[in-house]
Amino acid sequence: MSASSPQRLLIEGGRVLLPSGVVSEPVLLSDGVITAIGGAALDADDATVIDAKGGTVLPGFQDSHVHPIHAGLDMLSCDLTPYTTADAYLDRIGAYAAEHPELDWISGGGWSMDAFPGGLPTATALDAVTSGRPAYFPNRDGHGAWVNSRALELAGIDDGTPDPSDGRIERDADGHAIGTLQEGAMAPVARLIPMPTQDDLEQALLLAQDRLFSWGITAWQDAIVGGTNDVPETLDAYLNTAAAGTLKATVVGALWWDRSRGLEQIDELVAKRERAAALGASTFRATSIKIMQDGVAENFTAGMLEPYLDGCGCPSHNSGKSFVDPVLLHEVATQLDALGFQLHFHALGDRAVREALDAIETARHANGDSDLRHTLAHIQVVHPDDVLRFGPLGVVANMQPLWARHEPQMDELTVPFLGQPRASWQYPFGSLARAGAPLASGSDWPVSTANPLEIIHTAVNRNHHGATGDAALPFLGEQALSLADAVVAHSLGTAYLNHDEARSGTIEIGKAADIAILDRDIFENPASEVGGATVSCTIVRGEVVFTAS
Repeated sequence: MSASSPQRLLIEGGRVLLPSGVVSEPVLLSDGVITAIGGAALDADDATVIDAKGGTVLPGFQDSHVHPIHAGLDMLSCDLTPYTTADAYLDRIGAYAAEHPELDWISGGGWSMDAFPGGLPTATALDAVTSGRPAYFPNRDGHGAWVNSRALELAGIDDGTPDPSDGRIERDADGHAIGTLQEGAMAPVARLIPMPTQDDLEQALLLAQDRLFSWGITAWQDAIVGGTNDVPETLDAYLNTAAAGTLKATVVGALWWDRSRGLEQIDELVAKRERAAALGASTFRATSIKIMQDGVAENFTAGMLEPYLDGCGCPSHNSGKSFVDPVLLHEVATQLDALGFQLHFHALGDRAVREALDAIETARHANGDSDLRHTLAHIQVVHPDDVLRFGPLGVVANMQPLWARHEPQMDELTVPFLGQPRASWQYPFGSLARAGAPLASGSDWPVSTANPLEIIHTAVNRNHHGATGDAALPFLGEQALSLADAVVAHSLGTAYLNHDEARSGTIEIGKAADIAILDRDIFENPASEVGGATVSCTIVRGEVVFTAS
């Protein structure tokens, strides 16, 4: 990475995406804004020239739902995200344990459920590589954890421990706890691990910011700003880096709604928003509230209108979770809406989607439309009746397109347990767009990569770049987006979500000089090759923050 702060930058030789289309014109950036496009830009004799070499010049990508601090903490600990198999995870954990004899706990995260039979790793396997020290490893989506026998012992979890109301202790056929904990069952172990320090949190944020810059991302909405079971309060990490000028991206923080509490926490959330506003930083606002309404489909905690199927294809007795009581949710939404907070729901199953939409509708009836742009993230399974509600309610469809493709987690751990027609209701981005829903695109990193080009590739092709065989087949291809719509959702769409569209999200004179330059013209090459493109340069407020080596 290289960084510089010239007064004026002239981008030449690129194919520039403007609101009107793609043009071959120079772009002049002065004092952090776009000051000229076309021939007038060439009058800047004193500008530093950046040769785009025929690549696409885009407004900086913006991620609508991401967890940079959590991703940075993974990178600072035993990071399993680069690996894909159970053996590779165990090798890395064993090596990390050997490298760090001083640690009381062996911890990290980033394993994928599809690496294990049924998505369930065991304490026995982890015992073999952790030498008697307790171990705790959340999976990539953060909705489950892999722990060893010592961790179970320290947390007081044994075969007789009942499941919590918001989680599940996975057990074998004889009722023995196997070492996988789902949702709220993670908490007794998570509370025991050493918490990151404030310095750790700020280091993690800046490390993640550098990674995001390398992917061309110049702004985002952080979907959890607050304290969770294994990470302390993260608001100060943003406030401190914003005050120091080291937070260079533009960020909206979604303050965490503690589902174990009720309306009494609203005053605390208002105080946090006021602390951020008092800082007066142009790079950070805390104006959204994150409410996790359900879990995920792979561990059967996503809230469904009808029960999951069992392994034989018959209806089970489990329809997933509603982490916030749906009746209370209406009051929560109404009060937060009245206070001017944007609501950012984790709503993955069709019941959770409906519960969130119903709560927003109640708030609209009570308070009117304040253009708060409430949003539902993940929207994996959406009942067709509810697809039509997003547009009239002004709810932003907060997509994570990378998940809409054939892979073992989808084909083996999800589709068989949803059944038809429900499995065909997954990730209905095309239907939402046609119904007039505003679209914003994000990653949920570190659950999956935040690379916008891989994400956009899947939104357009509904498969993984470079996939072969059955994996190359489009997953519900009728829900694909056009390349232009996918790019806009990952730039202007998130700017709109963040109430920042007047400042950023498009390349126009007077807007922020937030730019991503690609190594090729993605609009001239086949859409099937979008995922192979890379970022060659990222500019934030007129400062070069990343150049490809």
